[in-house]
Amino acid sequence: MAGIVSRAQAVWQGDLMQGSGRLSLDSGIATDVPISWATRTQRQSGTTSPEELLAAAHASCYAMALSNVLGKRGTPAQQLDVSAECTFAPADGGFEISTMQLSVRGRVPGISREDFQAAAEQGEQGCPVSNALRGNVRISVSAQLED
Repeated sequence: MAGIVSRAQAVWQGDLMQGSGRLSLDSGIATDVPISWATRTQRQSGTTSPEELLAAAHASCYAMALSNVLGKRGTPAQQLDVSAECTFAPADGGFEISTMQLSVRGRVPGISREDFQAAAEQGEQGCPVSNALRGNVRISVSAQLED
């Protein structure tokens, strides 16, 4: 199978502090979404940031990776609820994406809490987004098995 290429575009006008831009995804699911430094550092409704998009990518990728691990173990999930929190913080006179906290709640019949925790950690190790970030961003996983 050939690699799949995903594309997004951003248009920016002006300097960092007063400027603004818009981003669009080639899929068409998001078009002309407003972006700016102020909304990146002060969160405003109706806008997004690179960190929010990275968190969305990580949450969805991790959900798929964990689903795969559980399926291969013979304990497919009924449901996985994954959230990702990406921290954008000052560092060395600039800013960095410092941490990504993955949290998963799962309904998985026939699995123990210990096995679910082990699967959650294995899923993070196999997640392509985790692997792209690894070594640059501190990634942590918390897993909760629901009854």
